[in-house]
Amino acid sequence: MTSRFTELVVDCHDPERLAAFWCAVLDFTVLDRSEGKVEIGSWEPTVEAVRACQMPPTVVFIQVPEGKTVKNRLHLDVSPIDADTDNEVARLLGLGATKVDVGQGPDRSWVVLADPEGNEFDVLRTLAPNTYVTPPA
Repeated sequence: MTSRFTELVVDCHDPERLAAFWCAVLDFTVLDRSEGKVEIGSWEPTVEAVRACQMPPTVVFIQVPEGKTVKNRLHLDVSPIDADTDNEVARLLGLGATKVDVGQGPDRSWVVLADPEGNEFDVLRTLAPNTYVTPPA
């Protein structure tokens, strides 16, 4: 017997706003919404697909009355796939992220940001293919 990691749930004040932010960050789409809840993902989960193999989890934003009060114990890491890290950080800041200091220090290879409700996440090294061509000597 096994289980599958199918959803990551984020408590928040404004599920629509956070879902829109994370859809823009991850190129996800809204899969389901109801009052106080929005689910986003990169694929439409089916029972058959989930049973067949481990697939990426969806992200569910649930409205709660209380606010965030401390540093997250769990956070997402994202890696740019078609830009360098600095350009991706600039894009995410334009979407509403903010830079935060959680004690990471200045010599880290990642950048710590927070989403519009203050949930920390890291932008790691780029996974974009190297597009620079060295001219022949």
